[in-house]
Amino acid sequence: MSKDPNKKLVVLLTGASTGLGLELTKLITQQPDFHLVATARESSLSRFAENHIFENDQLWLRPMDVLNKHDRDNVLKEIRLKLGGVDILINNAGYMLRAVVEHVAEMERFQQMDTNFRAPMALIRRVLPHMRRSRRGHIINISSVSGMMAMPTMSVYSASKFALEGASESLWYEVRPWNIHVSIVQPGFIHSSSYLNVKSSKECQHSLNDPQDPYYYHYNSMIPFINKVMELTPSTPEQVARTILRLMRKKRPPLRVAATWDAHFFFILRRFLPRSFYHWFLYRSLPHIRQWGSRN
Repeated sequence: MSKDPNKKLVVLLTGASTGLGLELTKLITQQPDFHLVATARESSLSRFAENHIFENDQLWLRPMDVLNKHDRDNVLKEIRLKLGGVDILINNAGYMLRAVVEHVAEMERFQQMDTNFRAPMALIRRVLPHMRRSRRGHIINISSVSGMMAMPTMSVYSASKFALEGASESLWYEVRPWNIHVSIVQPGFIHSSSYLNVKSSKECQHSLNDPQDPYYYHYNSMIPFINKVMELTPSTPEQVARTILRLMRKKRPPLRVAATWDAHFFFILRRFLPRSFYHWFLYRSLPHIRQWGSRN
């Protein structure tokens, strides 16, 4: 990708202090041809030291809340002045809000969309001028299986990933004339403790503890099911990180990359099953579905 074989490619990674982002930080810093700028909220920077990750000649650790324009501007300005610009942007920061549509308040909906969609778009806008002038670059957006198929009780999370994928696909056409690549990485279930960090809306939390609530069985069926699948899946953050590293090295990286076995499975399922049967099959496969709707 680099015209100068001696120049390190500058990689900007968001959400680098935990989960997949932390594994990517560990992996990329082992590669001699990259200069990584790993970012996280200021309150999370201590996690790097806890994992024995410290700054060096090819690693910067910088505070950046992706929702904060001032933070974004500061990091990008420093990169521009000292390193020339971003060659590879990895939009990894994000979070998951658990709630059915009826249980998402307006501010909760805004925060989910701002973090998973609007913030990545803001960073992409800022790095594109350098990439256009260089006539090279790679934008990697970390999506999810939920970006191609929606899951009940994860409505707004799915909406944020659908939005990210739609914009990324449009961007793929727009920037291809400048040899800028766009990739969407779709992990499915990953064996990690990340499910413990899923946030729930206020109404979701109330419904979870009220057997008379209409959505009580939705939550108390899906949450144990998702947690169990994440505990049993063989896919790990390390494996997904290695997939992303291979993607970074490709001369012609694909637009979409299924990063776990279940992402491959659901892609095939969605592609080849008749749509009406596909939705019927998934609905009948939901845990304890016969109990759903037993309250009004």
